[in-house]
Amino acid sequence: MRRRQFIGLIWGAGASLPLRALAQQRERTRHIGVLMHLSADDPEGQSRVAAFLQGLQEAGWAVGRNVSVDVRWAAADIEVMKRAAKELVARQPDLLFTSSTPAAAAMLEATRTIPVVFVLVADPVGTGLIASLPRRGGNMTGFAPIVPSLGGGGQS
Repeated sequence: MRRRQFIGLIWGAGASLPLRALAQQRERTRHIGVLMHLSADDPEGQSRVAAFLQGLQEAGWAVGRNVSVDVRWAAADIEVMKRAAKELVARQPDLLFTSSTPAAAAMLEATRTIPVVFVLVADPVGTGLIASLPRRGGNMTGFAPIVPSLGGGGQS
């Protein structure tokens, strides 16, 4: 190969690199912080986190590809929940997910801006997590297994 051809080949490859790199850029990775009220070795807690991750996968969110999930375990300790909530908020996730009324309350104390989705909250209105079922207000939303005012399960 002649010198000019070689230089042309290298220059052409170099010029096309930014275009290839642009084409191969990965989509933005979203970050989810999870605060579980159970201990890390609790089989029920492990099952719930696995179900959460499976649900994300089914919705098109793959850990390591377009989402990262940071789980904290509190073992039903309120002080640990508060500390873990602050740690998760400090990481500035796109979304927070909590299980239980105390975990949701710790998260509400830690942030009023990052969206929080809760589960296993018996009375989100009565506990002050949301303003009302029709107009929740704030950054909290989720599912309550029993809503006293409705007499059954409900979404808030």
